[in-house]
Amino acid sequence: MLTDREIQATKARDKLYRLADGAGLHLEVSAAGGKLWRLRCRSDGRE
Repeated sequence: MLTDREIQATKARDKLYRLADGAGLHLEVSAAGGKLWRLRCRSDGRE
């Protein structure tokens, strides 16, 4: 699990990157520095 400190310490990189939080939930950090929570759902092996 990501902690509040880890989330606040994330910095922008050249490309979008993701930090996994568990159970399909991850934090996407854009090249501009924006942060979005995303949830990946799978059904029958498809995303």
